[in-house]
Formats: sequence, structure tokens, C-alpha cells
Amino acid sequence: MGWDVVGHQWAADMLRRDLAQARVRHAYLFTGPAGVGKRTLAAELARALLCQQPDPPCGQCRHCQLAARGSHPDLLTVEPVVSGRSVRAAKIKVEAVRQVIYDLTLKPIEANRRVARLLNFHTANAESMNAFLKTLEEPPGQAVILLTAQRADDLLPTIVSRCEVVALRPLPLDTVRAALITRWGAPAERADLLAHLAQGRLGWAVRAQADEARLLARAQRLDDLSALLAGSRLARFAYAERLAREGSIDRIQETLDLWQGYWRDVLLAAAGAAAPFANPDRQETIQQIAQQVTVETARRVIVGLQQTADRLERNANTRLTLEICLLDWPRISNGGQ
Repeated sequence: MGWDVVGHQWAADMLRRDLAQARVRHAYLFTGPAGVGKRTLAAELARALLCQQPDPPCGQCRHCQLAARGSHPDLLTVEPVVSGRSVRAAKIKVEAVRQVIYDLTLKPIEANRRVARLLNFHTANAESMNAFLKTLEEPPGQAVILLTAQRADDLLPTIVSRCEVVALRPLPLDTVRAALITRWGAPAERADLLAHLAQGRLGWAVRAQADEARLLARAQRLDDLSALLAGSRLARFAYAERLAREGSIDRIQETLDLWQGYWRDVLLAAAGAAAPFANPDRQETIQQIAQQVTVETARRVIVGLQQTADRLERNANTRLTLEICLLDWPRISNGGQ
């Protein structure tokens, strides 16, 4: 069956060689942006490590089938737990880390080894990371540990130094577009838009392809942005209040992320840069806005949006924080339309 991975061929080949030459490392750290493919590649490596066939993963044996469902008794998984009002604030609990440390000391139940996946390990606090460090320093002989994190810098240096780091980069636009068309049945025009919006993160593009509401919400938020640029102070106050009241923190953060990407396009246009836009379907409006603002103004808005996101992560007053952000935007008579 082979490795079910789109792109990142160099990484899959490296891991396949490690398996074939019986020089599997005791720990691998997969890094890269959210949605770039870390979880998928770690899952494929876990299947291959548990598979008993000569050229793993075969995809057909009991081990592969159980691993694919996440129910293999020798596959241990630790993920962040949501507590509070934001998925982004999810954390890996130290109790879960201590449990997997103990489980790794036990002999495999069905396979030849035990495999532990600690996903989004950058969400673990210092206590959790320090608790796991001893296991990385002196790993059980029949265990392989797979970590994922957005950036190696988000982990303790002592943890990173004990792992084989596999740094995944965003995929080329054409690779994402082709995969959406051939594997997920997206129409060509939709695949082209999603490939631009994904910025090399195939996982994000696949989720958006399966969720029409996500694209409709995006279109509405960008329409809102144009309206706010032309809106009065009173209109901006009203919008901040409505967004704070109706949206969850995660939805608000998604809106801020979207707006940041849009304003980066404005910045590129204002600077006359030749780089492609992240929002190609809004190119005409972006160009119109860019003609009415300076590069410095666009940069200031981007910084303000990032600061707003950071303050909300620290539980600042939502409505007040959004008001401050929106009031700092320039006023453009027609909102770029």
C-alpha cells in the first residue's frame, strides 16, 4: 500500500530508509505550521513501525488496520485537552504525560514495539516537558516516540536535542491544487482558490473543501472588512460588540487571522511587490484599498491585528480589545469596493 502522504516525499523516503536499514531513532520530532501534514506523517510512521510485513505499512494487516483507527493496544496517543472557552488554549496535561511514561515501560502487547504519539507537544507546559525529558534521555528499548510541534523553538532545547527533527515546510501551490482535484474531487476553480488560501497547508485545504460553511464564513468576514473600512466609528463600535457577543474566541481568532492575511495582500499591493496574493479572488478590491493607504498604514494594521489576537489569548476584555483594533483602521470612503 505504501505511505499515504501527499508531498514531503523527502521526509517519507528518509523514514522509509530508517525502517529498511533497521536504524529507527528512538524519537522523532515533526515540526511545521498547523495543517501542513505533521499528524499525517506521524500516523504513517506509527503504522509502519507497528506493521509486521516486510515493506511496511502494508495497510492490510491487523496492526495497520488497528493503527489506522487509533485503537492499536501498542499505539499510545496524547493530545491537548480543551479547557475553558478556546480550543486554541488547549493544553497537554502533565497527568497524561506521566501515564504515557509509565505505559512505555511496559512490554508490547501485540506488536514488536510500543509507539507513543504526543501531538502538538508545544502546548505542554514546562512541568510536562520536564517530566518527559527523562524518558527521552533513557528511552525503553522497545519504544519509539513521535512528537509534533509547530516550531522546535517552542520546546525545551534538551527535548529537541534528543529527537530526530523532521521539519515540514508548506507544500507548493500546484501540489495542493492537484491533490484537491485528484484525491478529494474538488472542482478546478475551487481547488485553485483553496490552494491559494491554504498557503501550503494541505490539511487546512482538505478541511475547507469538506466544509462549505467555512468558505461562506470567510466571504462574509471579508465583506465585513470592506464595510468597516467605509463605516463610521459608531458602526465599528457596533460590529465589535456583535462579534464579541456572537463569536466564540476561536471564531474571533480565525477572523483576525483572515484579516491579517488580507492586509498582508494590501501591504504587498501598496509596496508594488510581485508576490502572489493569499486572497486572489479579492484582488481587485485589494488593489483599490492599496491605492488609498500607505505601506506604513497597512503594516500598522497588521501589527494591530496581531496584538489584538495576543491580548485575547491572554483573556483581555473581548469587546474593548476589538474596539481598539477597529478604531485604528483607516477610513476609506467606499471600503475598496
